[in-house]
Amino acid sequence: MTMEEKKESLIEFPARFPIKVMGVRHDDFSQTIFEVVRIHAPDLTAEDIELRVSSGGNYISLTVTVTAISQEQLDNIYRAVTGHPMVKYVL
Repeated sequence: MTMEEKKESLIEFPARFPIKVMGVRHDDFSQTIFEVVRIHAPDLTAEDIELRVSSGGNYISLTVTVTAISQEQLDNIYRAVTGHPMVKYVL
């Protein structure tokens, strides 16, 4: 990591970093988001994902915890997930 990269991020890498992904409930939502994130975080496993269904059963949220190695990697994950048509919100 260069000095410039260290200055751009307040996170000390590597770091476990949770990303909350929400969308309309769909049978393939979890698997799809897993595959999208895994492109940028190849060490991601099913145990790194926590799933919750809304009280009305219409929405689903995933907390995907990645082992981030750089700010660039996190930015790429956020871009990939927020750009997916199944996703409504990412925190």
